[in-house]
Amino acid sequence: MRKIVSTLFISLDGVVEAPDQWSLSYWNEELEHAVGAGMADADTMLLGRVTYEGFAESWPGRTVADDPGAEFMNSVRKYVASTTLTSVGWQNSTLLEGDLATALAGLKAGEGGDIMTSGSTTLVRWLLGAGLVDELTLLQYPVVVGRGRRLFPVEGPSFDFELARSKAFGNGVLQLVYRPVR
Repeated sequence: MRKIVSTLFISLDGVVEAPDQWSLSYWNEELEHAVGAGMADADTMLLGRVTYEGFAESWPGRTVADDPGAEFMNSVRKYVASTTLTSVGWQNSTLLEGDLATALAGLKAGEGGDIMTSGSTTLVRWLLGAGLVDELTLLQYPVVVGRGRRLFPVEGPSFDFELARSKAFGNGVLQLVYRPVR
């Protein structure tokens, strides 16, 4: 059975929006290795509309010389969860149609590596509510952003997790891997 692994960059105050504006100064070899390991375990990405559109705009023109993750991002199989898109054009992308929970249960039951989400906050919250996330990996940065979209809003459902593993990087970033308690 494949796993859905959701990975997010998150600030101390819970902001996950626009990490490119507050996380890049912390990027180092340790983080590159951690993110690369997640990519190595995955052969499929699951994206919400907003993240898909942002990625589809920025990644197709990049090469490995620009960014080591370019080959993965451009070649990996991508599934897009959206109620508003009617088509997807980025290489290896498929728009999920019909009942999302049924489609994802089918993907999880199939052969292959992990199904990775990156960003896609609304989708991740939905996946958690539907009981479809197997691991939630938070790369917590030692910064307070002050405003922006949070993974868990003030008003919303509650979720219980167990810490599966953690690692502290030399730059103060924590990698926290949680499993939902079901």
